[in-house]
Amino acid sequence: MSRVLVTTDYLVPGDEVDALLRRHGHQAIYRPAAGPRHREDARTLFDGVHGAITASEPITTDMMATATELQVIARSGVGYDSIDLGAATARGIRVCNTPGVNHDAVAEMTIALMLMAARRLTEVVDGVRAGRWPRAAGRELRGNTLGIIGFGPSGRAVANLASAFGMAVLVHTAYPDTTAPGVRFVDRATVIGSADYLSLHTKTDDRTERMIDVSALEAMKPTAVLINTARGALVDEHALAEALDAGEIAGAALDVLDAEPLPPDSRLRGRDNVIITSHLAGQTVEARLRAGLCAAADVIAVLDGREPRHPVN
Repeated sequence: MSRVLVTTDYLVPGDEVDALLRRHGHQAIYRPAAGPRHREDARTLFDGVHGAITASEPITTDMMATATELQVIARSGVGYDSIDLGAATARGIRVCNTPGVNHDAVAEMTIALMLMAARRLTEVVDGVRAGRWPRAAGRELRGNTLGIIGFGPSGRAVANLASAFGMAVLVHTAYPDTTAPGVRFVDRATVIGSADYLSLHTKTDDRTERMIDVSALEAMKPTAVLINTARGALVDEHALAEALDAGEIAGAALDVLDAEPLPPDSRLRGRDNVIITSHLAGQTVEARLRAGLCAAADVIAVLDGREPRHPVN
């Protein structure tokens, strides 16, 4: 019987993922991540296991150094930049992800954040909770321009929803799809400078890390709102705080951050024009189940000597 480590905190004994692993003769071992692990705990995390289903915690070279039996790591999510891919490949460990399982959830959350910012819902809800009756006028999304950077499944889904709201949609991507309805593909500078709402849906690499920097923020409209449900590393948070202080943009709504949870001393904390959520854009009941089952299926495939459906190395 192969042992499969499960660190994704929403996967639990007795659920459908556990049942799927057991039906294929594998035993799930649960060690969910609750913040950074103690160094020794991290170093021995993969000892004695043959496969793993992990969330977004970092998987480093040191953690794989003693994992002599580990054959596969499957991310219960789309991004895999938390895994040292080179180290895994060098050790013959297959790495898989779960693309396409949560793009609708991410798109709905993106629109929700836009609506919260447009209608100033955080201020209203907090005011009513405190005994006040705030009546500040918000704005409509219809007629505004949404700029999207990145046009994978999440970006496409956001574009479709935004079009239904009556927004003009501008997209910058390395892979334009001219058949996409209601979308105009333009260069990145045009997207940044034209957007009333700028939404990020691209991965982090050498070209995109800190892409929303001082110059990008200066190029945005002073009435614009930045939305990030993709990767925290896409945004220079110091530059964002400076831009908000200077009134260079109107606000931001962030589901992902450089450091999570948000540090107590972050300059983004406590601002009326900044909405911060806890990295849960893709975390619906439905998306979690799809992600868990997809990750488990690829772990089972590798342990059975078959090719996984979603390899990244």
